[in-house]
Amino acid sequence: MNTILQATDIHKSFGRGEARNHVLRGLNLQVRRGEFLAVMGPSGCGKSTLLHILGLMDQPDRGEVMLDGETFSRAAARPQRLRFLREKIGFVFQRFNLIGVLSGRDNVRMSLHVRGRRDDEHVEALLDQMGVSAVAHRKPGELSIGEQQRIAVARALAHRPGIVLADEPTGNLDTDNGLALLDLLRRINRRDAQTIVMITHSAEASDRADRVLRMRDGIIKAE
Repeated sequence: MNTILQATDIHKSFGRGEARNHVLRGLNLQVRRGEFLAVMGPSGCGKSTLLHILGLMDQPDRGEVMLDGETFSRAAARPQRLRFLREKIGFVFQRFNLIGVLSGRDNVRMSLHVRGRRDDEHVEALLDQMGVSAVAHRKPGELSIGEQQRIAVARALAHRPGIVLADEPTGNLDTDNGLALLDLLRRINRRDAQTIVMITHSAEASDRADRVLRMRDGIIKAE
């Protein structure tokens, strides 16, 4: 198995003393290169915390994450984590996190700009692929919810990351737009062998993913 992402004995808690909340309790996870993995579970089970740790946006109290052959633990230096995050990881957020004063097109371009790159042809190809090239001149507030999320996906893919992490990507979409986005992610996964890890409440995700892991009480309970 060609593993691109692995989490080993991940622990994470918040708060102190009697108020301490143990969110992740020795979680283990493996993701194959090119796999579309869905992680499901009830609210509060630690799904989003797990995704932030996998994406190096947060650090575990204990345990380590292996990403594309490089290992990260709590002791990993911040520059090392930031470099890897910028080069190898793309995020799709539930609330989109688009920059309101920029057009959709410039939101996607910004993903490359902050990495010192420019590739307008690639940006236009992505916008066309997402079906939003005709409206990409508009600012996020002038776009539909579905169009905003497609722009957000294009931004996540712009720097050609090895891994895309999607945090409840259909959470703010209606049923039709949610299903359309899941189908779009699946096509990208199949065509480009793009590794995708998606946190979701959506039962329909199991029809699109290669594997579905179920979380409860801070660990993986079932596959």
